[in-house]
Amino acid sequence: MNMNELKSPVEPIDILLVDDDEGDVLLTQKALKSGKLYNSLNIAKDGIEAMAYLRREGRFKDAARPDLILLDLNMPRKDGKETLAEIKNDPNLRSIPVVVLTTSDADKDVLQSYELHANCFVTKPVDIDQFTNVVKSLKEFWFCVVKLPQ
Repeated sequence: MNMNELKSPVEPIDILLVDDDEGDVLLTQKALKSGKLYNSLNIAKDGIEAMAYLRREGRFKDAARPDLILLDLNMPRKDGKETLAEIKNDPNLRSIPVVVLTTSDADKDVLQSYELHANCFVTKPVDIDQFTNVVKSLKEFWFCVVKLPQ
């Protein structure tokens, strides 16, 4: 199957990006916009903000439930592992796929992420073009190939 034969989503795709690095946020936004899939990207700067968003608390009371969460591990206040554990321990949130997208390639981070039930672990490339290709590939895989819960 080539990329032209992949199914195209009918509904807008809601993605929650949890990342405190402004540069990575901008690169992710650019990579997602350059794809052909229609999506909405919401951003949380750390795990505390992500959990407020997911639970629709405070300023996030009207937030859409994301179809996918892109989660960095290294963040202030509440890191990605703590956030992942909280998401996967919440019966209302655990079915949302979480892709750990981080600069770490340490074996212990990979293992801990999967033990916490991450759906995927991806190390962010340092090269801008490679980073863009990784984000596009994630988007195409999770929204054109994989069947997600409604």
